[in-house]
Amino acid sequence: MALPDSPRLPDASVQLYSLAKEFSADMGGSLDKLAAIGLRNVEAFDFVSRPAEIRAALDASGLASPTGHAPLLSDELWTPDGAIPTPAPEVVFAAAAEIGMTTVIDPFVAPERWLTEDGVADIAERLNRAADTAAEFGLSVGYHNHAQEFVASFDGTSAYQRFVELTDERVQIELDLFWALTGGQDVAALVASLGERLVAVHVKDGVVPASNPWAPGAGSFGSDSLDQRHAGTGDVPLAAALRAGTGIRYAVIEYDKAPGDVFEDIAASYAFLRDGGFVA
Repeated sequence: MALPDSPRLPDASVQLYSLAKEFSADMGGSLDKLAAIGLRNVEAFDFVSRPAEIRAALDASGLASPTGHAPLLSDELWTPDGAIPTPAPEVVFAAAAEIGMTTVIDPFVAPERWLTEDGVADIAERLNRAADTAAEFGLSVGYHNHAQEFVASFDGTSAYQRFVELTDERVQIELDLFWALTGGQDVAALVASLGERLVAVHVKDGVVPASNPWAPGAGSFGSDSLDQRHAGTGDVPLAAALRAGTGIRYAVIEYDKAPGDVFEDIAASYAFLRDGGFVA
């Protein structure tokens, strides 16, 4: 079953953050397990300080990391373990090029920066400038959402939509389908509206939180509170969203909180993509 209006099916990938503990403990062994599942691509994170090590492990396992997550738009990067300082864009892009990436994607911009038009304009301007620098390394840049981008709206336009409008066409979009639904979006319609700008999606499923955890006054949030499930078994209309895309190149499996053995969980989501005819 081919996706309608799509000249080529996306490639399957997996965000390595899903197996952060396993990857840190045994990089090569973890990648070998992903290759045994049938995956050929991963999406690296925390790669800037160790590009040679990651590239060697990828090569040994027969895997590639065409996309990767790294901070480009913040002075500090939020992580579940606390904020960490961000390296200069040139350092990020040099590491990405060494690994063999084509696109570096910023994974998170703090919620308060999405609440005003000036804040959104600043985010877009920073990413447009980063695209100029990335091009010097033969790379592209992109942005990955959570749900804070859908809290504010300006004259009926969401902060996320405004961001897309203000960024250059060369800035790529990676849409996290779970978090877009958490933000109250019609996920398939949003995918369709992004057109060729949308080059990757995070294939993530589960029980969507009753309210946006990044809305003002929502209180503290941690991934331990999430009830995430194998692709195709939760609330997210993954099949409809994937069929709505016209330029998606990567369907990236991710768990913020894997429900069981992470490799079995990844294999189950990969089976959904493969058996449903959603990936090449």
